Amino acid sequence: MFSRRNRRPTSPELLTSWACLDAGDLPGCLRELRRAAAAPPAEVALVVERAARTAGFDDLREAAAAVAAHPDRPRTLYDYGYACVERGVPHLAIPALREALRLAPGSPALLRELVSAYEAEGLHRDAVDVLLAHEDGLSDWPDRYLLVFNAVLAGDLDLARRQHALLPSPEEDTWREARDRQNRVLERAASAGTCSPLDGADLRGWQYVMGGTVLGTLSPYGYDAGMAGRYAWVQDTHGQCLHGLLRLESVLAAAGTRPRSVSLLPDRGSRILGLAAAEVLGLPAEPFEAGRRDTVVIAYDLNATAGEEQGPEILGRLFHRTPGQVLHEHASCWTDPPGVTADSVTLLHQSVVAPWAAGLRQGADGGVEPGEPDERPEGEIAAAVVAADPTPDGGDGQTPADPADRLTDFVSAVRGTWLRGDRAGLRSSGPVSSSRFL
Repeated sequence: MFSRRNRRPTSPELLTSWACLDAGDLPGCLRELRRAAAAPPAEVALVVERAARTAGFDDLREAAAAVAAHPDRPRTLYDYGYACVERGVPHLAIPALREALRLAPGSPALLRELVSAYEAEGLHRDAVDVLLAHEDGLSDWPDRYLLVFNAVLAGDLDLARRQHALLPSPEEDTWREARDRQNRVLERAASAGTCSPLDGADLRGWQYVMGGTVLGTLSPYGYDAGMAGRYAWVQDTHGQCLHGLLRLESVLAAAGTRPRSVSLLPDRGSRILGLAAAEVLGLPAEPFEAGRRDTVVIAYDLNATAGEEQGPEILGRLFHRTPGQVLHEHASCWTDPPGVTADSVTLLHQSVVAPWAAGLRQGADGGVEPGEPDERPEGEIAAAVVAADPTPDGGDGQTPADPADRLTDFVSAVRGTWLRGDRAGLRSSGPVSSSRFL
């Protein structure tokens, strides 16, 4: 196990993470711990105890110390796993919770916490498998509901439909809302399945099934090299913004949606894009007001909106749908999703630099150097967007063609299930995985 006198791990796969702590490199330690999944939980907990002390996480430090001392106690392993999930390191919880469930296989609390850790890591197939392994003891709410939820996110719609059919109507209001949301997910899957393969590469189809989002474009880079249509880092352009607005216009037409105004959110990027959208769509632009009907709410990046003084309140108002309201987000972060899910999204990114932000540019010596932000008035930048060339980037030539009629055909097929229900945030990238920076 480990040396109690020196309190140092002895497993070779943990020595690098320990050395990172010696060097004061806490992020490096956490990265190395991801590679040490096979190490004994007690030794991993010893490293986590020291890392948690460094970070000032007393709850995790105490829980890890207890596991290091008593790795055969289910309650101790549970407390440690719970603390790991709460502190944003669910990958560290999984081995301990698996061991706890092996020691106490009939514990619903252990099973649910392990499922929660799997979900947080996007390991939905693992969540499905462990729930099926304990199917005889599942309660309907939440266990069978969680089985359906994870089956969808694992891409197994047949299993999701079979298990969903076994769910009785819940008695509690909280679960009624969850049941209604799950009904809508499966209805969207049925409509999308008529025009889209819903396989491991169907990014647009699954974004719609999971959250009701119509994805306007696919990244033209790295499609077959792990990105599957998502961007990792993107330096945005005026032309790409215009391309996204033209795709939005096509989506609205295909869905038969006729907004009467464009609503401007308070952050600078959203106001710029909203003014451009008003020109493209031929609609008046007005400041956002909760409850306004028949309007397109334009966001550049909802995470940026959330950072404004009134941002959290605005996102809370966007959670519940107003009739005729369409929420369009140009650049949506798929690794740190916003609190609400937009109805229409131009592109999915991990990191984006807006066209008016201080991006990178080529210097006089041919190298790359930081640029300056565009501080012109918002209306002038919006006019530059409208006047830009919307021709999409040709990319590396490996991304499948995605003409506008493919998008509008998709929208025509799913229009009956679009713009329904709340805009609950997405925590998962679903069945279509993409590479990401850690």
